[in-house]
Amino acid sequence: MKTKEKSVIFKTMVRLLPVQVLLAAIGSVNAIVSSLFASNTVGVNAMSAVGLFGPVSMIIGAVSTMLVGGATILCGQYIGKNEPEKIQNIFSLDIVAAFVAAVIFTVIVGGTGILRLGWFFTKDPAVEPYVNMYFIGQAVGIIPQILSSQLSAFLSLENKARRTLTASIVFIAANLVLNYLFVYVMHMEALGLALASSCGMWVFFLVQAEYFMSSKASMHFVFKDMKWKETAQIVRIGIPGAAGYGYQAIRGVIVNTLILQYVGNVGISAFTAANSLLGFVWAIPAGMQAVSRMMISISVGEEDRQTLTDVMRNALFCFVPLMCAIAAFIFVTSHFWTQLYYRDAADPVYMMTVWGFRILPMCMPLSVICMHFTCYGQASGKDILTNILAAVDGVIGVALFTFLLMPLIGMNSVYFANVLNGVMTTIVILGYAVIKNRHIPRNMSELMVIPEDFGVPEEDRIDISLRKMEDVVKISERIQNECLEKGVDERRANLAGLFMEEMAGNIISHGFAKDNKKHRVDIRVAFKNDDIILRIKDDCKPFDPKERFSLTDNQDKTSNIGLRTVFGIARDIDYQNILGMNVLQMKI
Repeated sequence: MKTKEKSVIFKTMVRLLPVQVLLAAIGSVNAIVSSLFASNTVGVNAMSAVGLFGPVSMIIGAVSTMLVGGATILCGQYIGKNEPEKIQNIFSLDIVAAFVAAVIFTVIVGGTGILRLGWFFTKDPAVEPYVNMYFIGQAVGIIPQILSSQLSAFLSLENKARRTLTASIVFIAANLVLNYLFVYVMHMEALGLALASSCGMWVFFLVQAEYFMSSKASMHFVFKDMKWKETAQIVRIGIPGAAGYGYQAIRGVIVNTLILQYVGNVGISAFTAANSLLGFVWAIPAGMQAVSRMMISISVGEEDRQTLTDVMRNALFCFVPLMCAIAAFIFVTSHFWTQLYYRDAADPVYMMTVWGFRILPMCMPLSVICMHFTCYGQASGKDILTNILAAVDGVIGVALFTFLLMPLIGMNSVYFANVLNGVMTTIVILGYAVIKNRHIPRNMSELMVIPEDFGVPEEDRIDISLRKMEDVVKISERIQNECLEKGVDERRANLAGLFMEEMAGNIISHGFAKDNKKHRVDIRVAFKNDDIILRIKDDCKPFDPKERFSLTDNQDKTSNIGLRTVFGIARDIDYQNILGMNVLQMKI
């Protein structure tokens, strides 16, 4: 039977996407504001300082991504397995590791500026002072930057999107006000650019942290009895994502060196301008990746093959076309975006920036593919694939093509190298699937190289979607018949139908009526290891039947008779609210 759960998965992904995009855009908003104030108020030298800090920012992002990626994937798996104590432990370990890393980076970056080591990043004596001051200002915001990236991920897992949305809006407002004050009014130049974003980042962090200090949070920092050995697991799982950032930092140094050698500071300024504004657009695929990473990790924990493939289908057939449309729009409007930075069309930096806006967006659709397969590889333990993708996407592709093309076409080589890099990563993904399957993949499972023994195959499960009460009785009868056809004894077949009729009917009767939104109930019946596994997913308001059952009046045997019946027949029943979805599972 063809599953209908795809629409539910897509709906959930779309619901989560805006907040994740906004979170991913925080850093790029910071870069856009800084670069706009630098180019229009301080000058080209300050713009160069912003660009030269890029590789350092990539290294910081690498460590932050390693921790948040590993912790999020582990938490997702433990959510799928319903192991709350392990979720709590991973949260605490991640916060400790993030704080230690942030302190180390603060000392290194701040020390670079204080000791006037800017010469290491530029040989231009006019730019060096700007680099030193910019590093000092950036050091102030490293601790909240790394910690807030961790908290953002955990807030998403707690389904507290409004908190992250509020923090993001406050940060953007603070960043704009502080840049105006420090740069335009107080003339603090590069130091002001950096301090404005650092102070804004502290505001962003505090708004998020306040939630985890309240009793509302299910995750709290608990230092006592932490299982420290799981830190290694966080790092191991997160390394491929971190390696990508680390490779990009190396790539940044190589590309900046080639640009300075063949084009000069004007090329750095053009590349920085295009990258800073496109960084905001990059937040869209980064948000897509964050949403998919959560759903992929939970699906791996649940061993839910269908949801796993549905997430990847949404990425390839919905997200990729969306990024193609966005890339086309940026291409058409390239002059408009360039004029935000440079007004003189006769200046060489102008057309270099225009071509940046025209060519660079072309790599984004291909990057969506690479990002999603990297997430899947991390969650499923495909270390070879993830490490190859990290190396190719991070440094080999762009650095190699830039090196080969720079003498021939100058500055545009950097832009085309990014597109060719996307082609290379797509070839790697397809090649890996061909090698593992020993033939060209014929479906999504083969493209993803999902093991045969993972989850429940299609012939051993039933997937049904309900939208109205009239379907409930029919579905109950169908489940009973399907169970009997699978050789299940009559008693358990009847119990399976009864469970679904009672719980699905209760959701439609009560959950659907609590608001004016359209809802649906997704039912799955799986046959595995002589067990009947019954699962119900819905997108109504949170409702824990176990908690309601515990409040049932034991003296009145007629109250909540439906719940009494369900809990009387259940061998094992679990409830979770995952990413805003109620998930109830029972074995009989």
